[in-house]
Amino acid sequence: MFTDVLFGLPVRKPWLTLFIVALFAGLFSFGAQNLYFRGDYKVFFHDDSPELIKFTEQQDRFKAAQGIAIIIEDPSGNVFNETTLNIVRELTELGWEFPYAIRSSSLANFQYTTADGDDMVVEPLIGDDNSLTPKNIEYIKNIALTDANTAGVLVSRSGQLALVSVTVQLPEDGGLTEQVIEIVRHTNKIIADAKEKAPELIFRKSGSIALNDAFGVAAAQDVRTLIPMMFAAVMVFLGLLLRSWRFVFATMLVLGTAVSMTMGLLGWTGHYLTNITIGVPMLLLTLAVADCVHIITGYIHGLNKGKGQTEAIKYSLELNFIALLVTSVTTSFGFLMMNASVSPALIDFGNLAAVGVMIAFILSVTLLPAILALMPIKTSTSRVDEQDESMLKIAEWVISHHRKVLPIAAIVVIASGFLMSQNELNDELVKYFKTGSDYREQASFLDDKVGNTTLTITLDTGEAQGITKVEFLKTLDAFTNWLYEQPEVNHVSSLVDVMRRLNKNLNGDDPNYYKIPSTDEMGAQYLLMYELSLPYGQDLNSHVDFNKSAVRVTAIMRSLGSKGMIELESKVEDWLDKNASGYGYEITDLSVMFAHIGASNLKSMIVTLPLALGVISALLILALRSWRLGILSLIPNCAPIIVGFGAWYLVSGEINIAVSVVVSMTLGIVVDDTVHFLTKYRKAREEGKSVEDGVRYAFVTVGRALWVTTVVLCTGFALLATSDFVPNASMGFLSAVVVMFALLGDFFMLPAILLLIDRKAYLNKKASLVESSCR
Repeated sequence: MFTDVLFGLPVRKPWLTLFIVALFAGLFSFGAQNLYFRGDYKVFFHDDSPELIKFTEQQDRFKAAQGIAIIIEDPSGNVFNETTLNIVRELTELGWEFPYAIRSSSLANFQYTTADGDDMVVEPLIGDDNSLTPKNIEYIKNIALTDANTAGVLVSRSGQLALVSVTVQLPEDGGLTEQVIEIVRHTNKIIADAKEKAPELIFRKSGSIALNDAFGVAAAQDVRTLIPMMFAAVMVFLGLLLRSWRFVFATMLVLGTAVSMTMGLLGWTGHYLTNITIGVPMLLLTLAVADCVHIITGYIHGLNKGKGQTEAIKYSLELNFIALLVTSVTTSFGFLMMNASVSPALIDFGNLAAVGVMIAFILSVTLLPAILALMPIKTSTSRVDEQDESMLKIAEWVISHHRKVLPIAAIVVIASGFLMSQNELNDELVKYFKTGSDYREQASFLDDKVGNTTLTITLDTGEAQGITKVEFLKTLDAFTNWLYEQPEVNHVSSLVDVMRRLNKNLNGDDPNYYKIPSTDEMGAQYLLMYELSLPYGQDLNSHVDFNKSAVRVTAIMRSLGSKGMIELESKVEDWLDKNASGYGYEITDLSVMFAHIGASNLKSMIVTLPLALGVISALLILALRSWRLGILSLIPNCAPIIVGFGAWYLVSGEINIAVSVVVSMTLGIVVDDTVHFLTKYRKAREEGKSVEDGVRYAFVTVGRALWVTTVVLCTGFALLATSDFVPNASMGFLSAVVVMFALLGDFFMLPAILLLIDRKAYLNKKASLVESSCR
């Protein structure tokens, strides 16, 4: 027999099977020692991503490396006092001692220029030898709150916050995450020491280093809490639903082995973990449960039909193998469709999950039967009979009310489709972290006070020393003023502010000369004189490129989200095209990168959706050997996704980078229930049963397994929804909703469709046979 050949080894020689599985599991799992974690924003972009290349080139050109900022808040609302300014000065000096530091900037070492006769004096605003008398403090305050290069940048316009910014240059050959942790630990120590000296002050962290650290902190929190919670939840639900610690043990052994082998394979490839792929173990713990539950419930069903242990295992494998194979392949294919994503983190997630699902399938038809063959099982038929009776009641209700079910289902799907269309794409980087998390709270606070998002524009003259020419400075001046007029923008950092001040200084500090120089020669001389006067580490490299051919303009604003950022970017492009056509420009920044990746990712997922539907439908037609059932399966497979995204509009209404892949991810998962139901239904129909009896048979043989696996899947995804990393949490919540509606669709919509459409085909075929016999 087929089962004797295919499943003979696990049943007849379970110890040999266990040895072979243990050998491969050990070999695969050993690779996990090579795994490491990368918690930086670059993991979301391909190395050849245009957005990343543009951003990296801009950083290299202007020596605008990564950094961390210490925000100092004085609860009195005024940082201009002796204690706070001394702390600012001390932290600025200590900034040079940070790991990998190349620049430390604040009010303390801001190089302020003044006129001394015909000479220009350049000196730090708060020098080491400055005595912070009330008169000097008032002088510092007046300059800090009026100068365009400090107000809104190094100090909030309200005077409540001061900022110390440390720029770092990380070695390219180092482990980025380890370097980030080292810098953050050093920062925390510096802040702790400062807190002891001035306990009334409040200290916060910001900047790209703080962002990268937040990625790592969120991932570590998920590993510490969610994976153990997932194991515990799966064990509890399996115990309650299967009522046997032996079955729970067998299932958990399969799950643990599947996770270990999958993550070990990732390690063997020399790859790394990210905030997204860290969720794969949690995903596999839920997906692999379905295979085990179907095998176990089929095994129990066989025992209760009077079969011996060996025959019951073979019966279950024969009953479920094709369905498990098809569901595993379709689920894996759904994850593989994530290769259409523009983000490597999501591609890695999809590929790793696809491999894990197939490993779980192989273990469920090898390792699990071997364990069952070695395990003495005491079954209670009363509970099984009781649950079969419950499934029969549902089947009878659907059979009696199927003509009412379909109109109601249609209304729900149509209404959900309308709500689904109202969702808007909006990726907001700060919202990648849960409300209440340290980074989210710090970033939100800074966002409210001065703005936490930047938009950087590079203007290129195309010639050396071109930025000092009057014609260009006029364009830069007009562009800077236009940016200030935009309601989204709080502050603009531009070379034109430096040139205005230098022109005023070298004209006796006459306020009437606070404008750009009148000749090209004056502009070049002013800039050269200023640069020669600057101390080490305080040059203009972050604003001006090496040969003075291009400048970097930075607009600071509140977080806009991807929609608002793309709109602002478009307005900037329109202005530059109309008013600076003679110059080249590039617009980039982290916020711009993430704004575009979300839109590109959603577009790529939508483009590949028809292919996914076509391939999965073809697989179902082949597996079910019925084009009618294959086509009909599209309805209960697509409906849960539509309803889920409709519900998502009521919950959030915003689609981020992770939510955009839920369609591909869940499409393969929701097919599972449909396949199991239809294979049992088809088996009954092949045995000559009517449509109604086919529905009853499907409910009795697979109904229990479907709701058990759905409960576990929903629990797993619901736990993922508690992740500190919001993309994972959003993906978990929406997936749980889709999976829940998938069960409802397969319990009510699918049988109703079969009763309406397949019964007509059945009656037509029967009438044709009768007519033929009469002839």
